[in-house]
Amino acid sequence: MEKQRQVPVEFANVSLSYGATRVLHDVSVTIEPGEFFALLGPSGSGKSTLLRLLAGFLQPDTGTIRVAGADITRVSPWDRDIGMVFQNYALWPHMTVAQNVAFGLVERKLPRAEIETRVAAALELVGLKEFGARRPGQLSGGQQQRVALARTIAIEPKVLLLDEPLSNLDAKLRVHMRTELFELQRKLGITTIFVTHDQEEALSISDRVAVLDGGVIQQVGSPMELYDNPANRFIANFVGTINLLRGTLERDGERGVFRSPVLGEVPLGRTAAPAGSAEIAVRPHTLKLVAPDAPDEPGRSWVAGTVAEREFLGEFVRYTLRVGNAELVADQPHFIGERGFAPGVAVKVGVNPAQVKIL
Repeated sequence: MEKQRQVPVEFANVSLSYGATRVLHDVSVTIEPGEFFALLGPSGSGKSTLLRLLAGFLQPDTGTIRVAGADITRVSPWDRDIGMVFQNYALWPHMTVAQNVAFGLVERKLPRAEIETRVAAALELVGLKEFGARRPGQLSGGQQQRVALARTIAIEPKVLLLDEPLSNLDAKLRVHMRTELFELQRKLGITTIFVTHDQEEALSISDRVAVLDGGVIQQVGSPMELYDNPANRFIANFVGTINLLRGTLERDGERGVFRSPVLGEVPLGRTAAPAGSAEIAVRPHTLKLVAPDAPDEPGRSWVAGTVAEREFLGEFVRYTLRVGNAELVADQPHFIGERGFAPGVAVKVGVNPAQVKIL
């Protein structure tokens, strides 16, 4: 199967309401040609609605949707040349795998020889070349998902849409299948948009991610940009685990100092943030825990704390710390033979100013 022609997708000022409930608010975003793009957000954020608008199953109240520069806002779903893989795969149980994959091609009235060629190519691409005669009920969940993918890519759509494609799989298979999805997308070169509420899933395989909340795109960026530089409090809380602390930012020329009842004084170096009330975000893995009598590591600001809880997570141990009247979460790498800190033990918490983000 040849590499697909890569096309851009654009939402321009798209809004949609269900009665008095506004579902999408003036959404504008452009997906680049050949990009693996994720729509991430909690339930009810509008991400699946945006996907269904692109597929043509819904119509926006206002705004424009373009694919390859052409306005498809009012075009019928079957005329959009867009393929969609549904959350439940939507396979016909009475048909064989090959018949399921051929379904869209038969509906398009393609010649039988071409249908057979495309079906064989699609099944080989997803690793199910020998499964054409089986029925969906004889396949595992991961294999059923591959059939749904094969059925969609067989029609050679301009854009591939994936609606929570891995949610029905167990945790280990999900990790394996998301790698396969990424590799398949790279082979095809097709512009792909997928919806998920799983941040790890979105961050691990996407070129860029749009995070939605309340029908509004809160931020668009690469996975690393979203994690390292959250645009607001919602992004900081939703993408990864975070400590949020309120205090005051003082400025001395281009340099800043953050002061709070919890951390005391944290020099931040150069910053463009204005002086006054401020909130900082600190990722748990950037904090360092040491014994109270350990020497202070240069370059960190240190504060006394007490371990309230600890949770062993394999690669690291997650500590909930009591610091003054507040709680902090700190993740420390686990090594064989290390016991770490038990609940009730006093510790020193080191904050790296370079890893502090002002919101």
